[in-house]
Amino acid sequence: MEKEKIFIDPYDDLGYAKLDLHREKRKGFPEVVFCEGKTESQILKIAARFTQVSTRIMFTRVGTKLAQALKKRYKKGHYYEDARVFFIGSKKRGKGLITVLTGGTADIPVAEEAAVTAEIMGSKVERIYDVGVAGLHRILAFRKKVQKARVLIVVAGMDGVLASVAGGLFSKPIIAVPTSIGYGLSLKGIAPLLTMLNSCAPGVAVVNIDNGFGAGYIASIINHL
Repeated sequence: MEKEKIFIDPYDDLGYAKLDLHREKRKGFPEVVFCEGKTESQILKIAARFTQVSTRIMFTRVGTKLAQALKKRYKKGHYYEDARVFFIGSKKRGKGLITVLTGGTADIPVAEEAAVTAEIMGSKVERIYDVGVAGLHRILAFRKKVQKARVLIVVAGMDGVLASVAGGLFSKPIIAVPTSIGYGLSLKGIAPLLTMLNSCAPGVAVVNIDNGFGAGYIASIINHL
């Protein structure tokens, strides 16, 4: 009967948003609110409805002003500024290990979105930042640490080669995230995206440009298998 109800009454229609109230029952984690393009009023109303049915609510792409509005209403909520994530609820105890690597310091905001997402979903996360191929010896210095992870998230802009290098060095599944960081013909992330998609190193899967959330979500699912 419970399974039937999930499909009979699958969402709450607010007019401008149809809220998937049963996603946690189907997927193990509630619907995540992508905030870009939504008004503050819409987001606050969405938050109010979700808090009635869930103890965990995650918002992505949250600017400082919106974070202040959410914090004013939800005192126990936490804003992860670098990741631009606002979370209401408590994190689950971290399991397994996901390691997040970046090519450069400029890739950290996308990497933090991935890392925080994975942590909120109950994964233990280690961060190793600024180990790009311009100084290849840097990632080699961390090889023992990296091998302890169950999943790697590799975040890189510019040429995006770090994902292929990691795929050739390490035996772990890799979620590659191209970023929009780079000059001219990096084309706002298209160049590293194509590099990662054309990787000859096996075991590298790719998400969309700047999609740290997607990488963290997938990595956490793999980590919990």
